[in-house]
Amino acid sequence: MKKILLLLMISPGYLFAQQKDYPIQAVPFTQVRLSDNFWLPRIEINRTVTIPASFARCESTGRVKNFVMAAQKSGKFCTTFPFDDTDIYKTLEGASFSLATHPDPKLAAYLDSLIVIIGKAQEPDGYLYTARTIDPSHPHAWSGKERWEKERELSHELYNSGHLYEAAAAHFMATKKRNLFDIALKNADLVCSVFGPGKLHVAPGHEIVEMGLVKLYRLTGKKEYLNTAKFFIEERGRYKGYDSTSKDSWKSGAYWQDNTPVVDQEEAEGHAVRAGYLYAAVADVAALTGDDSLLRAIDKIWNNVVDKKMYVQGSVGAIGDGERYGNNYELPNATAYNETCAAIALVYWNYRMFLLHGDSKYMDILEKSLYNGLISGVGLDGKSFFYTNAMQIRNSFTFPQMEATRSGWFECSCCPTNLARLIPSIPGYMYAVNEDNLYINLFINSSADLSVRNKPVQVIQTNNYPWDGSLAFTINPKAAAAFNLLVRIPGWAQNKAVPSTLYQFQNESAEKPVIKVNGAVVDYAITNGYATIKRTWKKNDKVEVNLPMEVRRVVANEKLKEDIGKVALQRGPLMYCAEWKDNNGKAGNIIMPNSAAFTTEFKPELLNGVMVLKSDVPAIVINSSENITTVKQPFIAIPYYSWANRGKGEMTVWFPTQVTDIEVLSK
Repeated sequence: MKKILLLLMISPGYLFAQQKDYPIQAVPFTQVRLSDNFWLPRIEINRTVTIPASFARCESTGRVKNFVMAAQKSGKFCTTFPFDDTDIYKTLEGASFSLATHPDPKLAAYLDSLIVIIGKAQEPDGYLYTARTIDPSHPHAWSGKERWEKERELSHELYNSGHLYEAAAAHFMATKKRNLFDIALKNADLVCSVFGPGKLHVAPGHEIVEMGLVKLYRLTGKKEYLNTAKFFIEERGRYKGYDSTSKDSWKSGAYWQDNTPVVDQEEAEGHAVRAGYLYAAVADVAALTGDDSLLRAIDKIWNNVVDKKMYVQGSVGAIGDGERYGNNYELPNATAYNETCAAIALVYWNYRMFLLHGDSKYMDILEKSLYNGLISGVGLDGKSFFYTNAMQIRNSFTFPQMEATRSGWFECSCCPTNLARLIPSIPGYMYAVNEDNLYINLFINSSADLSVRNKPVQVIQTNNYPWDGSLAFTINPKAAAAFNLLVRIPGWAQNKAVPSTLYQFQNESAEKPVIKVNGAVVDYAITNGYATIKRTWKKNDKVEVNLPMEVRRVVANEKLKEDIGKVALQRGPLMYCAEWKDNNGKAGNIIMPNSAAFTTEFKPELLNGVMVLKSDVPAIVINSSENITTVKQPFIAIPYYSWANRGKGEMTVWFPTQVTDIEVLSK
């Protein structure tokens, strides 16, 4: 009884479910224990290398000092951007996730010491924004003379708040300490008192405050937080000061998705990270309020992204000018931008879409981004990063945003700290439940303790994914229990490269996934991408799923002009690329004829262990300006996520199938 009363005092909204919510509920990452050789080492490196390095860099670059000076009301803001506060918040969030599964008194004490500094920087009414508080008479140039004055476009005051809320929710859930949580609630109460009907009207310039407010609502049950999140969403498209005829997304408001009311938006536009955070928040608010108009809007926008605006390795945000979505089918390779944060936002958004609809196509996109365009953003050392993720690197060509090698930190270092918070939470995307349905979405060697209809069930996964398609699931209910096991059959195992016509496999495979229950092959139907197995489960029931792991040739929609006559290579969930290191010092001279046959080999000593693709293919050789020939050479491709871990050189994802443009290829 005392325990229940304590929960009531600290977290009424967490104890009691909201009246409306996602029809499908995620199984928290804290209930899943990994034992695999792919994700567990990455989570460990994140815990032992990435997070400590991020905190060290927050200190050495002055991000922590900004909070110290804000508390003293003295000094000069010493970093570049007014949103630099969020790097501390994001790293705090990732560290809290790590604490939830790996108790660490030293780390916990360090977080508490940072929280003291943050708390002292907070103004008495809850305002927390070092770019102004340090010297209110001389705030950061982006901040405006008064609070919130530049929130629509430059100040990022509410963006900072959103990341504070996300960090506070994670820290509270991991530690049950209220020190950061109370700081966040004080700020959120201020925000709710300033913005809303009859108060200040603005659509936040960089979204995430909406997602953060929803998390606080879930933990407290305070309706004002949800109402304010919905208010911010509904404010979009109402500002009259934009030039709707301008093609400049900043002038039209499209840059921050403010040119049209959300319910009328049909196309992903503007800054890709902001867009992804907005769409994730719209899903949250639609689920919690039952607003079908919001749901219809993000359904249309999702279709637009997957049909017309996503790269083959799951990245979005093609255009460097504005870090934004381009026009439909505008997916250039040589100048691809693909911010790492945009891939992270895509994961957040797609998981929420799955929770809304229960369709595996959202998990297919999540998996594609997660295994390819997201983890490409962090080096195997855990402390070097890509801000952008290239589709090709040529020795002879550069453009301002091209990154051929990773960096330890950036002046705008949103991506490293965003990775620090995303990676520990990956086990939370594996399972979900809805009434009698248990969904298995991601395949990672692990053990999970969950409940179906309030009946305890343990699920043990045994596999070597993503290198091998043989999956085994041991189902251990505490007592015999009838429920439906829904195993995702990935689109790539059903001859679907993506759930649209943007990319497709060149040839259909005749191999079909095989499912066995307790050693006997079973027939199964696939509904919404899931093979459903309905039975009364008993301890040690075993389900085996064999997904065919062929090397597949991916071709692009003919409207992607740069990819005409080219193929990309995929095996299982992984996209592959050729890197200079394995291919005679170049990657831009490789031809991939239709007759090329592939073998695979797992190389445990290479890039922390990868499956490589091998073949013999033609390559262009330039003997002189007039003597250009092709010769057969051994070809090796590595998983896209692993490139740029062995030095600087050429890389490519798309391969021409014949010599069609000697001049370009020879470069």
